[in-house]
Amino acid sequence: MNYIFIALVENKPGVLNRVASLFRRRNFNIESLAVGRTENPDVSRMTVVVDCPNGDVDAHRIEANLYKLVNVIDVQDVTHQPVVTRDLALIKVRISPERRAEVNGLAEIFRARIVDVAPDSVVVEITGTEDKIEGMIELLRPIGIVEMVRTGQISMTRGVHDGVRRMPGMDGRRYEDVMDMAEMMP
Repeated sequence: MNYIFIALVENKPGVLNRVASLFRRRNFNIESLAVGRTENPDVSRMTVVVDCPNGDVDAHRIEANLYKLVNVIDVQDVTHQPVVTRDLALIKVRISPERRAEVNGLAEIFRARIVDVAPDSVVVEITGTEDKIEGMIELLRPIGIVEMVRTGQISMTRGVHDGVRRMPGMDGRRYEDVMDMAEMMP
């Protein structure tokens, strides 16, 4: 089963490499990984989707090992929490001018957008759940997908819910502590 972890980490060089290496060393397959800055420029947010064949046992091991990394501030397992999850895909489709209306119609149905038009192709941007994006890909494939790129899943808990924290950070730091430190900096 796939588990979704949100990790807040220090926004420093090499942190992504250390996190990815941890998963490699422990022989866990990362299904999706998305990283970006948060509202605090000193903190990055990682959304990691991982295949955990042993369920909660593996999830606990992953969380415990992430906290061993010095740059990890907070880890939440949001797998069984109410979350909003999205993925973004850019899909380049080879089409003749006569078939553009067909692709435009599919884009409207899926609430996607055509973001680039060339004489022999269009680029479609679609945002949504994995199922929605997979559905669009299946319909565009017979038309002629030339190239595709996906961002990977990003997730955020709904409302004021937090994810599951099985343990506090090994160094005692929490997200709130980092935010307080950021407010004190000149």
